[in-house]
Amino acid sequence: MYGAMQAELADRLDETRQAGTYKTELVMTTPQGAHVDVEGRGELLNLCANNYLGLANHPEIVAAAHEALDRWGYGMASVRFICGTQALHRNLEARLSEFLHTEATILFSSCFDANGGLFEALLDERDVVISDQLNHASIIDGVRLCKARRLRYANGDMDELEAHLRESAGARYRLIATDGVFSMDGYFARLDAICDLAERHDALVMVDDSHAVGVAGPNGRGSHERHAVVGRVDILTGTLGKAIGGASGGYVSARREIVEILRQRGRPYLFSNSLAPPVAAASLHALDLIETSHDLRQHLQTNTVHFRTRMSELGFDVLPGEHPIVPVMVGDEVRAARLADELAARGVYAVSFSYPVVPRGTARIRTQMSAAHTTEDLDFAIEQFVAAHGQVGDQPA
Repeated sequence: MYGAMQAELADRLDETRQAGTYKTELVMTTPQGAHVDVEGRGELLNLCANNYLGLANHPEIVAAAHEALDRWGYGMASVRFICGTQALHRNLEARLSEFLHTEATILFSSCFDANGGLFEALLDERDVVISDQLNHASIIDGVRLCKARRLRYANGDMDELEAHLRESAGARYRLIATDGVFSMDGYFARLDAICDLAERHDALVMVDDSHAVGVAGPNGRGSHERHAVVGRVDILTGTLGKAIGGASGGYVSARREIVEILRQRGRPYLFSNSLAPPVAAASLHALDLIETSHDLRQHLQTNTVHFRTRMSELGFDVLPGEHPIVPVMVGDEVRAARLADELAARGVYAVSFSYPVVPRGTARIRTQMSAAHTTEDLDFAIEQFVAAHGQVGDQPA
């Protein structure tokens, strides 16, 4: 039987390669950082990690993980409700609630799992989810798992959102779901306007803040702090795998009863291993660093402004914004892949994003700034972008 499937899969893979959307994985032989060694490539300037604050290999984070490994062990070998809950897990949940100014928090193996288990546990066929069209795949998949009616509004279109709220007025519950930062574009959701509409129409608000927590807001609490809507968002989901140390793990931080229902009904929580103790301990220390010092965020912001400004001045099509996600638009998938290869050959690690991760015809190099980068790093990257664009026949105007 597999013979027929094998031939069909091989054809599909060939089509993917020809379309320029085949994804290869470079293999790093060093820890994550601003510079990494890659098999067959040597040392590259890393311009594509979610390591916004440079904490993935920060010496204090590594030390906290080592200490936890010695004290708490390597893994839990259990889900939380059996024998998978240490004091570390409860401490991290309480610490996240304190940091985010929410009532309670529950940990998951990843934010994908958090979003995957959220909607099914809360909603049924009597309810409606109204979702931004650019939401992360984990929200899309999580919504599909529940029986609620699904409505979608164009990215940031508050008029269409309000129209859906009016249309769905007869539902038991309406839940507006949005990313805090849309990861392919670096755009912030309009959380102030969304919360205003939710309160006007008696709806709930859920925000996946994976690309904002630790980064956005005066104290790094995320997009709800940036938009001054702390306390008005009902559900925050997020990750420990980006700014908060860059390892793994996710969470739902929300109203107390929502978190308690997830402990009883959240399938990824009930059927997945607990977070590894070294990750939990290192995440606790990362939160301490984020909350007690603004230097990393300030340096990240300086790097972001510098890179965005210089690339725009040179004529590159950079999506506007303030976030350290800085997409350099190319359009054609094949040319974007060639540009990424040329950048790697010139010492810059920056990956092309194409269909199905982004719509066809909108391929891009999604660069991401880090507090670990120096100004010299970024100037080097800019020089290589200019040279690489010239090499692939797509020079900036």
